[in-house]
Amino acid sequence: MAFLLGAVAFVIALLASVMLHEAGHLLTAKRFGMKAAQYFVGFGPTLWSRRWGETEYGVKAIPLGGFVRIVGYTRLEKVPEADRERAFYRQPAGRRAVVIAGGVVANFVVAFVLLAVMAMTIGVRDGGAPTATVRQVSACVPASAGAPCEAGRPRSPAALAGLREGDRVVAFDDVQVEDWNDLQRAIGATRPGQTVPVVVEREDDGHETRRTLQVRLADSEGRAFFGMSPAQRYVRENPVDAAVFAAQGIGRTVGGIGTALADLPSALPRLFSPDRGDTPGGQVGSVVGATGVSGQIFASGATLRDKTALFLSLVVSVNIFLGAMNVLPLLPLDGGHLAVLAYERARARVARLRHRPDPGPVDLTKLMPFTYLAIFLLVGLGVLLILADVLNPLKLPG
Repeated sequence: MAFLLGAVAFVIALLASVMLHEAGHLLTAKRFGMKAAQYFVGFGPTLWSRRWGETEYGVKAIPLGGFVRIVGYTRLEKVPEADRERAFYRQPAGRRAVVIAGGVVANFVVAFVLLAVMAMTIGVRDGGAPTATVRQVSACVPASAGAPCEAGRPRSPAALAGLREGDRVVAFDDVQVEDWNDLQRAIGATRPGQTVPVVVEREDDGHETRRTLQVRLADSEGRAFFGMSPAQRYVRENPVDAAVFAAQGIGRTVGGIGTALADLPSALPRLFSPDRGDTPGGQVGSVVGATGVSGQIFASGATLRDKTALFLSLVVSVNIFLGAMNVLPLLPLDGGHLAVLAYERARARVARLRHRPDPGPVDLTKLMPFTYLAIFLLVGLGVLLILADVLNPLKLPG
């Protein structure tokens, strides 16, 4: 149930992100007096629509994005005489550039606001050592470090002793514990099979109590095994530091996306192999994969704070990815339209310096083969990633 809830939450967040992207185009077009005829969620047959003013708003049957139709977005479109002066292609270049870039800006603004709000409310993970608070109790003693729980594996010592998520370990085998490093050292000083007292602070019915659990440590590759993962310490930021954190986070994410996309061609042969996630390119996924990751977040044993931070970080990454992808100078992406507009303006400026007439707009019909090629490559890559995410899905770490 938790997995399904996480998947549904991500789909809703994705649709909201796409529609905010389209809203960036819509609002800027209306601001400059252009005519926006339609603003729809989804594609295919119309399920519901209503007209407010001159714009039809609605929902279509296939929830795979959305669109806004601005009259005269290209010169190939037939524009009614009554709308001719308001057609997109007849507007000044600066206004057209703002409308084209409006969607990208909207996605980055959403990412910035989410990151800043996260920093001020949930908090930012402290770069120091993790806490001795339990984030998750291991269900079993794994066959090896990092291995999943398989059928027949014995329950972990922490689970057998009754350790719970949210417990804070304050002493282990009579050694005082302040953070995760202290706890690791204390565990390392014991031996497999040894029974040790573990003192934890636990909140019951709003009251904090202290309990002592007797834990018989297991053997994992010759070392004592306890069976818990630590929660990270969070620090809430003030508005200024939150804004800095958001800007830095966007910068790091854009850099990571660039690295992953550059590595993607070499990672394609390993999309269906067990080592898919070992390289940045192999970690690139589809909407299906991201939906699965969201489900894993909700179904994990992490604290509510960790789950919220991870989910919002995923939504932030999607918005940054949408914005970064649309900047690519490929038609029909926003970056392709901006590239055509920039080329037209540069060519007009050169002609003016040479005292020659403006060459006019680019003949888009000559660019159609490149547009079709870009669509073919993007759709083909999308289908390949969907297959990889279905047959060889990426797993949420730890």
